[in-house]
Amino acid sequence: MKLRRSDITRGKLYIIGLGPGKSEEMTFCAQRILKDSDVVIGYSAYINLIRNQLSDRTEIVTTEMVKVVERADVAVRESMKGRTVSIISSGDAGIYGMAGPVFQTIEELNADIDVEVIPGMTAMSVAASVLGAPLMQDVAVISLDLLIPLNIILKRVDLAGQGDFVIALYNPKSKTRIDYLAQATDILLKYHSPDTPVGIVKNAGRKGEEKNITTLGKLKDADVDMFCIVIVGNTKTYVKNGKMITPRGYNIEKISKD
Repeated sequence: MKLRRSDITRGKLYIIGLGPGKSEEMTFCAQRILKDSDVVIGYSAYINLIRNQLSDRTEIVTTEMVKVVERADVAVRESMKGRTVSIISSGDAGIYGMAGPVFQTIEELNADIDVEVIPGMTAMSVAASVLGAPLMQDVAVISLDLLIPLNIILKRVDLAGQGDFVIALYNPKSKTRIDYLAQATDILLKYHSPDTPVGIVKNAGRKGEEKNITTLGKLKDADVDMFCIVIVGNTKTYVKNGKMITPRGYNIEKISKD
């Protein structure tokens, strides 16, 4: 069945990154679009973060966390009816968010709609701001999830370790995926000292935010779960006054003397 609807108003689909979820940490653009949307679709916990920002006339569709493909399908089909639809992700929708599944669904359904991605603060950036300045050199972002084969994940960790990247680890540990982080740690210890600083931020930018600065040698025993972002420093990263710092390379001492 052909799903293109040329007899009605062309639909508009926004893929919105909420950032951590607080209204003051969302873009003005995202807030305006959410208020003007006919339909807002998202995981129930994320909908609850922005429910008070929605218009009374807005239709809300919630799903379970794992129903990513289903959410994308509903969003595209509602847009094809000529409606203004927003589908939401925490953080940035283009970083482990809904943007990819939505564009793939548009292609699959041959949908004739307008699409726009509205960026948000990703968890890595928020966590870094809590820790200090750990991301001042090149960064590798790796997710330890089940969507990528483990051998590929570990290969990427190995290459990032060889390249002396600062490494941000998303989805570091779950109830069923308890050893991925330990395996990644073992790989990184081939290239880095056990004293390498590691920052762990739980619920970054949200209620219940916690921070812990530890070391690579102690990472296996650290309290880490799916609500955490783990940032592993490179060989230049250090800790001073409770802040994790990766030097950019400027000669601060010379500037101070001058």
